[in-house]
Amino acid sequence: MGRRQSFADVSYGLVIGALALLAVLIIVTPVIVVLAMSFTENQSLKFPPTGFTFKWYALLFDEGRSRQIHRAVSNMLEVAVFATIFGVFLGTLGALGLARSRSAAARVADSFFMSPLVLPGITFGLAALMYFTLIGFRPSLSLIIAGHMIVTVPFVLRTTTASISQLDPALNDSSQSLGASWLYTLRRVTLPLIAPGIAAGAFLAFMASIDNVPVSLFLSTARTDMLPIRMWGMMESTLDPRIAAVSGVLIAAAFLLMLLMEWTVGLTRRSEEHTSELQSH
Repeated sequence: MGRRQSFADVSYGLVIGALALLAVLIIVTPVIVVLAMSFTENQSLKFPPTGFTFKWYALLFDEGRSRQIHRAVSNMLEVAVFATIFGVFLGTLGALGLARSRSAAARVADSFFMSPLVLPGITFGLAALMYFTLIGFRPSLSLIIAGHMIVTVPFVLRTTTASISQLDPALNDSSQSLGASWLYTLRRVTLPLIAPGIAAGAFLAFMASIDNVPVSLFLSTARTDMLPIRMWGMMESTLDPRIAAVSGVLIAAAFLLMLLMEWTVGLTRRSEEHTSELQSH
């Protein structure tokens, strides 16, 4: 027979369950509210919505009437794709160099790579603007890509480091003992085995770039308008229901990408490995 649970055990379970339910409600309720407002018949954002219509989604995909939103989406995707590509390249190289090192220099370098996540976003955005202006660069799409790349590198570094930490060193040693060069070993042994960690980091980096407001705010111009900044401006000026429609599309896209990543590389497991790696540091 199992041990009878005490009153303290039952109370603890109820409290934890209530807190978990409250956390889920806090996270999910805003999403439901936004999705509901995206189908409203009102001419401005208002909750609760009145009626039900798809006209705001139809208007959102109308090239003529939503040209500025489409341009902002194009800029956002271009920045996210290039920032993710460069972030994956630098983050993977950093992880390969730092994963198995226990020297003081490696710890300093690791802290340096992770510093963009420690600093407040608004502080980092302002610092990036001041630095680029000081060395003679003007805000542009290229500078936004550079700023987002710096922010995305830590995500790739952590997930890739977690994958490398679980890689058996004997595999690399066996490859080299059989006459394979370090480059061949890297290409045919190491990278294929840590590819799921790199892919998980790339997904997190891509989503972080899309959702990054501070860097885009300080480094964008009228020609390099980014979607979060465009949505912010629309909320301040008109409360256009297309904002809710854009949010609905982003929520659906993020959900589909999460399902894809969970199915291909096991994003949940990689996130747990990432959390364990952070705790070990």
